[in-house]
Amino acid sequence: MAETQRQPVPRNDAGELDTAVAFLTFVRQCVMKKTDDLSDEQLRRVLVPSGTSLLGLVHHLTVAERYWFGHYLIGSFNDEEWDFGMTIPAGRTTSQIMDDYVAAIAESDKAIEAVGDPSALAVGSFDGESRTLRWVLAHMTGETARHAGHADILREQIDGTTGR
Repeated sequence: MAETQRQPVPRNDAGELDTAVAFLTFVRQCVMKKTDDLSDEQLRRVLVPSGTSLLGLVHHLTVAERYWFGHYLIGSFNDEEWDFGMTIPAGRTTSQIMDDYVAAIAESDKAIEAVGDPSALAVGSFDGESRTLRWVLAHMTGETARHAGHADILREQIDGTTGR
């Protein structure tokens, strides 16, 4: 089967932060691409027993972006209740979910830029320790890449589209 959504991985190797952000950006784009040209019904369609849908994955990643880069890294969103589930909140439209993800990415990128130094410690605590921006970037790149893989499978089940 031909890959219809293939794009090359970043060739960026200019420095630690620049390279890490390039790969995070790449996997975010891979997730977004999986939603291209699908109907609301297709984006919300549950195809696995866990109840996961493409739109549910996007919602989950929006929460993760805001938690790890906003709340944990720089201390914003302190009044949020963090629900990392894949269930789409009632009453949320597809465009609201997608727009939220784009906004969360922009907020995260600003947080990364504001911190700037990969070895800088986050303001939050995880398992009783502060981790570095480097760790948060690696964690979110892994998390997003894992869900991009899930999105690949869901998209192929929906309409046969493949590729990263």
